[in-house]
Amino acid sequence: MGQQLTKKDIKKIEEEIEHRKLVVRKEAILAVKEARAHGDLSENFEYHAAKKEKNKNESRIRYLERVIRTAQIISEESKEDEVGLNNTVELYFEGEDVTETYKLVTSIRGNSLKGFISIQSPIGKAIMGHKEKDRVFVEVDSNHGYYVRIEKIVNTTDDGRDKIRSY
Repeated sequence: MGQQLTKKDIKKIEEEIEHRKLVVRKEAILAVKEARAHGDLSENFEYHAAKKEKNKNESRIRYLERVIRTAQIISEESKEDEVGLNNTVELYFEGEDVTETYKLVTSIRGNSLKGFISIQSPIGKAIMGHKEKDRVFVEVDSNHGYYVRIEKIVNTTDDGRDKIRSY
């Protein structure tokens, strides 16, 4: 089983693959040709850099195609009063006496620095399906965990502006 993705995620990935194949690939091939024309390839930094960029693009295409092939398609729908995909949640962390806000997203769009947490992360798994005011234990591993309280759930829709994480 691969990553859990929505149909919108798959569409965004397919768009990136198409862009990389039709635009980036052509630019990379042209850059390699131009650098090759500069002469001795053994000491031609431009040629080696262009080849590296071309290979990086091809590697990204293969990765994205594998993600699509192995993906588990999930629904974006959730109950009105429960934490679900694309909901924004306000969590109170008991041990730290702090409240933070996160949006639950699929793993390919997760970015904790921007407040997007994956539904496959420990905290995402723990709070999915819970309601406001529920106290939830987040298990980090078999020996560690912490409690959060769900203060607020905002049912948000995916507006398409969240970028797919690039590796």
